[in-house]
Amino acid sequence: MLPFLRLLPILKTRAWGGRGLATLGKALPPNEKIGESWELADLPTSIPDGISRVAAGPYLGRTLAELRTSHGDALLGMAIPTKDGAFPLLVKFLDAHEDLSVQLHPDAAYARAHPQAHLKSEAWIVLEAQPGARVYRGLKHAVTREQFFAAVRGGTALEHLESREVHEGDCIYLPSGICHALGKGILAAEIQTPSDTTFRIFDWNRNDPARALHLTEASECLRVGAEQEDHGIPGFVTSATALTLEAGGFRTQRLCRSPFFTIERVTALRETTLPITPSGIPEVWIVLAGALAITGDGFPTLDAAVGDTMLRPASAAPGIARFATGTTILRATPANALDRALA
Repeated sequence: MLPFLRLLPILKTRAWGGRGLATLGKALPPNEKIGESWELADLPTSIPDGISRVAAGPYLGRTLAELRTSHGDALLGMAIPTKDGAFPLLVKFLDAHEDLSVQLHPDAAYARAHPQAHLKSEAWIVLEAQPGARVYRGLKHAVTREQFFAAVRGGTALEHLESREVHEGDCIYLPSGICHALGKGILAAEIQTPSDTTFRIFDWNRNDPARALHLTEASECLRVGAEQEDHGIPGFVTSATALTLEAGGFRTQRLCRSPFFTIERVTALRETTLPITPSGIPEVWIVLAGALAITGDGFPTLDAAVGDTMLRPASAAPGIARFATGTTILRATPANALDRALA
């Protein structure tokens, strides 16, 4: 068995980043545009700073990859790892101080034909949004692939994208092949399959040589028209439309259930506790409000505050999670063998 693991953030400088991640407790280096905080990562060693380390407790300083190698069954349980055996989720915070590029990610067919590329499906959960902040998701239904790329080359691509104003609590699901962009003025959490492969289509005329466009690759993966529907999964879910259940002192809202992950927002309606037992499936807990403490026999108490990310192993050591009133977490669960069997 393993205790809960609180993970150290990995900060990433981005052209569109800002200083907003400080509100989530991140210690930002001075004078840098920090766009991403990788909260849980287990990517190949070829990707710089792509593997998380444990922040506290008996495994302090150990990498997620090391723990996966030494305690694989206890960590992963029935979760379906990547083809390389890695943890099947990548979890981030995003600070869109400026618009992110219009982009998409490889689908399964492209990834099979190009081993260096990896499928990437993701979901954004809006944590803060300035008035009027928007996201771009998908092409207008009548737009063809040829029309869109002609518009890209002519500088009018945005006219063909669907866009929507967003608010705190919204969840946007982005399966591979869906053209999308996170608009400026949004702080978001991102849950995704573990891939860092992005095909940039339009970069808001930044003209940065380090941020090349990938129109040829994108044209092979772009979904248009009815292809943009994905297993009946809603592209947008709000607090008002999310499936909601109240029980045991908690309100649970399902934000997204995809073939790759399930995301729920859980809020303690009063000061309460939750018993921790081995479940056979790992979970990622991201604290969005309040505070919680996890205690158990044989391990020191683990405290978590706003912005902290923890991994509940599949074989979690028995204990108690104590929630202050109003504490809210995102709980993300990867696809697992039981899901596939029941499907």
